[in-house]
Amino acid sequence: MQNLKPIKEGKVREIYDNGDSLIMVATDRISCFDVILNNEVTKKGTVLTQMSKFWFDMTEDILPNHMISVDVKDMPEFFQNEKYDGKSMMCKKLNMLPIECIVRGYITGSGWASYQENGTVCGIKLPEGLKESDKLPEPIYTPSTKAEIGDHDENISFEQSVEHLEKYFPGKGRELAEKLRDNTIALYKKCAEYALSKGIIIADTKFEFGLDENGNMVIGDEMLTPDSSRFWPADGYEPGHGQPSFDKQFARDWLKENDGHDWTLPQEIVDKTIDKYLQAYEMLTGEKLK
Repeated sequence: MQNLKPIKEGKVREIYDNGDSLIMVATDRISCFDVILNNEVTKKGTVLTQMSKFWFDMTEDILPNHMISVDVKDMPEFFQNEKYDGKSMMCKKLNMLPIECIVRGYITGSGWASYQENGTVCGIKLPEGLKESDKLPEPIYTPSTKAEIGDHDENISFEQSVEHLEKYFPGKGRELAEKLRDNTIALYKKCAEYALSKGIIIADTKFEFGLDENGNMVIGDEMLTPDSSRFWPADGYEPGHGQPSFDKQFARDWLKENDGHDWTLPQEIVDKTIDKYLQAYEMLTGEKLK
């Protein structure tokens, strides 16, 4: 059996070259504040992969995606074992577009901080009198540039996204920027409406897109997972303060409150974190994680 090495390793994911496709593995690593923690969160990678599959299947009517298979039997022998089963996705190779496509349906996080300062989020003027966690009148698109590992992504305006894309795709910057914006908002609207019917508010999320060999836009990366999105329970939702969430919030809060942690979480916080991921998966899909 061939021993494979990832061609690219992110904070949480590993990407392997498989000839005319790629294999993306969501590991059980967890990162907070752009640092990889010393703990692993069992099953987290499976939740990320299977949740992306769920959303990819649901949104094929809006835009194609890069998923070929999540069955390790379709992959090289190296992946046909417990370590990779459920966490791996075979994907089409795409020419990835250098923009993180962020859409915000509610005001929270860095958006809320910016609004308090000057009434705008990423240069977009918002109505006066919004409270923290309020639903926005319409979802807003706030792109950012993709940073290398260790750097922070930089928020940019829509016009700056046109210029940024123009550098890579001369003559196509505006067309691509508009398609990214329109697809991001269409995907968010469809999925947020569905999630709300299952008791989950998707406050904001991030998509990434690429172009296939024919120049068609395709959804890449992961989609609407607790790592790329803020999921809130609809039950008990109340603007005016931060909301509890189905993601790494337990981990982030504990790290903030405990100095000298050396980026290691107590097991109890790890357990609470995976419970939240599993709860979100089950509420959204209506199934237990296999």
